[in-house]
Amino acid sequence: MTVDSIEKGIVIDHIAAGKSMDIYNYLNLGDLECSVTLFKYAKSGKLGRKDIIKIENMLDIDFDVLGFIDPNITVNIIKDGMVTKKCVSLPDKIKNVVKCKNPRCITSIEQDIEHVFRLSDRERGMYRCVYCEQSVNGG
Repeated sequence: MTVDSIEKGIVIDHIAAGKSMDIYNYLNLGDLECSVTLFKYAKSGKLGRKDIIKIENMLDIDFDVLGFIDPNITVNIIKDGMVTKKCVSLPDKIKNVVKCKNPRCITSIEQDIEHVFRLSDRERGMYRCVYCEQSVNGG
């Protein structure tokens, strides 16, 4: 399979196999009016299998979302055919990426309250709701 290189855009690489659709949906890539290419389960010497997303346009990416979904992702920003790499990591805090599952949490009762989670255990990728301490796993 051959996909042309891009002169300007973003390549999200080293995505854990099968997680590219999560990223596609979180970043609303289906709403873009440019070329977006997904590779699922591509061969990788390092990972065995991986996913890749190529976006033929520049856009603001929420690196916290990417770090929450998979902290091992590499983002290649391409301008004039030149590549700049940016690695992501687990963010210290995430807003409105996931919803608190605690039915008694203020975010479940009141509308228009941001869903905010803080990283509580980096080793396990564990986050806790700032309002009720409900835990959720990232990565």
